[in-house]
Amino acid sequence: MNIDPRGVRSFWIELPFTVGIMSLALFIRLAIAPVSAGLQYVTFFPAITLAAIFGGYRAGLLATAMGVGFATYFFIAPYYSFENEGLKIVSWSNLVFIVDGFLVSFSIEAMHRYRKKSEAELAEIKQSHLQVSRLNSELDEMIRLQRETEQELLISATAFEAQDGIMITDSSGVILRVNQAFTEITGYSSEEAVGQTPRLLKSGRHDADFYAAMWECIKRTGQWSGEIWDRRKNGEVFPKWLTITEVKSFDGNSVHYVSSQVDITARKASEDRIHNLAFYDPLTQLPNRRLLLDRLRHAVSFSLRDGRNVALMFIDLDKFKKLNDTLGHDIGDLLLKQVAERTCTCVRECDTVARLGGDEFVVLLDGLGGSLHEAAAQAKQIGRKIIDVLNQTYYLAGHEHQSGASVGIALFDEHCRTADDLLKQADIAMYQAKKAGRNTLRFFDPEMQASILARVALEKDFKEALLKENFYIFYQPVISNGGRVAGAEALVRWRHAIRGIVSPADFIPLAEETGLIVPLGNWVLKTACRQLADWSSRDDTRDLTIAVNVSARQLKQEDFVATVMGLIEETGASPQRLKLELTESMLVSDAESIIIKMNLLKAAGITFALDDFGTGYSSLAYLSRLPLDQLKVDQSFVRNIETEESAVVICAATINLAHNLKLKVVAEGVENEAQRKFLSSVHQCDFLQGYLFSKPVPIDEFEKFIRNYRVL
Repeated sequence: MNIDPRGVRSFWIELPFTVGIMSLALFIRLAIAPVSAGLQYVTFFPAITLAAIFGGYRAGLLATAMGVGFATYFFIAPYYSFENEGLKIVSWSNLVFIVDGFLVSFSIEAMHRYRKKSEAELAEIKQSHLQVSRLNSELDEMIRLQRETEQELLISATAFEAQDGIMITDSSGVILRVNQAFTEITGYSSEEAVGQTPRLLKSGRHDADFYAAMWECIKRTGQWSGEIWDRRKNGEVFPKWLTITEVKSFDGNSVHYVSSQVDITARKASEDRIHNLAFYDPLTQLPNRRLLLDRLRHAVSFSLRDGRNVALMFIDLDKFKKLNDTLGHDIGDLLLKQVAERTCTCVRECDTVARLGGDEFVVLLDGLGGSLHEAAAQAKQIGRKIIDVLNQTYYLAGHEHQSGASVGIALFDEHCRTADDLLKQADIAMYQAKKAGRNTLRFFDPEMQASILARVALEKDFKEALLKENFYIFYQPVISNGGRVAGAEALVRWRHAIRGIVSPADFIPLAEETGLIVPLGNWVLKTACRQLADWSSRDDTRDLTIAVNVSARQLKQEDFVATVMGLIEETGASPQRLKLELTESMLVSDAESIIIKMNLLKAAGITFALDDFGTGYSSLAYLSRLPLDQLKVDQSFVRNIETEESAVVICAATINLAHNLKLKVVAEGVENEAQRKFLSSVHQCDFLQGYLFSKPVPIDEFEKFIRNYRVL
């Protein structure tokens, strides 16, 4: 008979457990009541049940046997023995106990076995469930992969029909498939393209080397991208961006080529428009400043290398602003277009005509032959031709217009180092042509540039002097006909730290041109008003007047009246003692506005004098309307009254005219006694001014002159 070793091992575990639990039950029974109390089976029966539960039916049977022995030995009289009488007494009780023990043990054993069977079945169920779950997971993964594949196929199909034209060929280049975008780009339907080769689209713009390089790149890298020109079905040649990708099989052999192509016609047109805006004038379509400078730098570079001559013409239209102001900018634009067309007809194909802006044009003459002298002669000939052509009548939207041009020419020589220098020199020469009377040409002279550089430096110093108020006032006395000092003319002077005394003939025109005459004039006015306020407190000076020259720019300022009245109020000067001197040239333009401002200041007590009368625009109509108090006879007439009969007549007529208009007369430039006598005694000139009495002097010398002056 075979013995299960696991059963033997289990018995030797069950035996001590059963003995222990039954001994514990006996101990508890003996502890709670004496042996005579009986009820021993009540205590042992739970122990049998526990033994059967934890140890199986053998432990239950062993516990039953021990229970019968314990009950008979300990709890049946005579106690603690196995006498026959005791055995007889408990025989039936023990039998029942044994039967119950057997029933409990085998019932629990049956329960154990059923549980084990159920656990085995449950384990099988769990295993089956795990297998089902695993199968479900595998199925879900397969479904997911299938959906991803379907999605990728959908994306691929959508991409194939995207805006990019797609063409698929076999390894020999035979077209297998094209999409709708390909048809829209090339004009070839799928039926027309399939079976053909890409040579169907060849434009002829690219040579064999281009295609050889393309295929070498594809074989080497598997891809090529670049711009290419192809031909549509209708014969139109167009640019496109082409990408060719090589498709290989698993063994590394080429099986297909996939090309995607984008029509870049619109992009190229946009690039051309951007390039045109960047390098060409939108009105005339001539090169602009940027492109001109680029070509000029190249021409200068070649000139330095090859020794060929380069000339630059700077052209400025005469009276263009007047045309714009009178007929409008549309007519001005028509003129500029015609000027561009006419100028282009006067130059060679290798030359460049450019527009810098406004009415300024530049002509670059490149590659002039011969010596520098011969190149200058060629440039002059072309310049004369341009002037003649531009002098012809223009027909502008029903308007006839006559225009001229001033041309400045500069040649690239030892006086010029860069392209920018050449452009500046031509510009300088053009301004010299304008100064020469317009409608002419001038070549650049180094002395011109030196003069301009000196003027630029003078302007810089003048601005600094204005900020630091490095100016001062000289006063020249004005003597009345009766021989007393009636006042003075305030004359501004500038003492430069390096230049010394700068002549007003140098800095006054500069101030006029730059507009700095306005702050300078306001400073002179303010200084004169302060001096009047100071004189008003002294007996010997309170009746003196100060004449201040006012420039046209000052008088045209909108706030001129407010500025003058503000200075008078600020300094406390008497407006009756202030005299403003104007020149006739101011009345040429905007006379009505000037008269209004003069009347406003006149109402406040300020007096006016017309300076340099007879030398400019003399209008008796304006003279009668201006609120003047004095006329000043220019010193050019006074100087010649001893030698020229005409000067005598003009001085006499001017004095008589002024007196008839109820105006006082001041004669400037009186330098000798004969002039004084002629003016004051013979013609009764009201006031005299000149070196006969005093040159312009600083304020302290002027006041000393007042104290010491004696009537001549």
